[in-house]
Amino acid sequence: MVDAGKKIFTHMKTLITHARVISPGIDLEGASVLIDGKRIVSVLGEEAPAPAADLVLDARGQMLMPGFIDIHSHGAGGSDTCDASLDSIRRIAECKMKEGVTSWLPTTLTLGGGTLRDVCKAVAEYRADRAFAKTPGIHLEGPYINPKCCGAQNPEFVRRADYGEVAALSEIAPVLLVTLAPEMEGAAEFIAEATAAGITCSAGHSAASHADFERAKAAGLKHLTHFCNQMSALHHREIGLVGSGLLDGEIKIEIICDTIHLCRDMLELVFTAKPLEQMIMITDSLACSWMPDGPGQLGGLPITVKDGVARLTESGNLAGSTLRYSHGLRNVHEITGIALSELVKATSWNQAQSLGLQGLGRIAPGFTADLVLLDEGFDPLQVIIDGELAWERE
Repeated sequence: MVDAGKKIFTHMKTLITHARVISPGIDLEGASVLIDGKRIVSVLGEEAPAPAADLVLDARGQMLMPGFIDIHSHGAGGSDTCDASLDSIRRIAECKMKEGVTSWLPTTLTLGGGTLRDVCKAVAEYRADRAFAKTPGIHLEGPYINPKCCGAQNPEFVRRADYGEVAALSEIAPVLLVTLAPEMEGAAEFIAEATAAGITCSAGHSAASHADFERAKAAGLKHLTHFCNQMSALHHREIGLVGSGLLDGEIKIEIICDTIHLCRDMLELVFTAKPLEQMIMITDSLACSWMPDGPGQLGGLPITVKDGVARLTESGNLAGSTLRYSHGLRNVHEITGIALSELVKATSWNQAQSLGLQGLGRIAPGFTADLVLLDEGFDPLQVIIDGELAWERE
């Protein structure tokens, strides 16, 4: 394990050899990747001569993919984004990095304005002196949701959508993604204003009808949050948000791939019915991720983790996951058999395209060298961030 804030190597050029390079549309055995500083310079076939480099890393035939981008993660390692502390953000970022995640959006809960401001301050502090996974911005999950669809969110803090509040938070740390219920009063106006400002809006914790969805999409809605969970279900007389997500060819959907939030059959259905270009794998991980079973907290509500499944103690509602990112990819590959060169679109490329994260999501010349090397069990072996070896498994 790398000590906090330290890097294993400082160098100019790195050459990764004998890698199975998997990137959108590419699955190349025995390849080499040359990195100069933070950027990928070239991807070379098995027969190409090896260029000079300051550091050579032998991948030994293992899978090299673009670093994962987790746009929905509340916590890990006993820490929660809403702890609103630098130490907590650092701890979560460290755990995410060990999952192969090179960029993540610290994700909030439905809480008061003061807490959200403190979260943004902690994220800004981490961004100023990053040690582990990068944090390009924040995902506000709530507080502008439907109180009848709170799930594991705290109904005490639900309120009307307020773009002024989000704009003020974004001045502290960039808000890139907001989950809200599009059927609630003022939501359509909020979506239009946020979209104009470059903030991606996602429907979640919502009882929206298909007509509500269409109005929200016309205003700029781009995503559906943790698809199928805490959203209006598919019915033959009202298709709801689940049906809207399957029917619409442009909306992107977040998927928790732990086989708990969506059963194996539903994962297979969604991944075969929906274009891969519109899929986004997430963890929705909680502080209890990377931790043993037992009691915990989520936004002031008690939770219990049993056999790796987190539920609200009182209601039994699912309360996020303990999923590690690379294991979600493994689950989907095992269930669907879809080629990894296609599935990898849903682990970083689609996220980067949707949120405007330039230079991420591909292993190709000119792209940022954010990479993860995985073994045959989809467990990370090495993680490279901005061209530097940030972590390797002991």
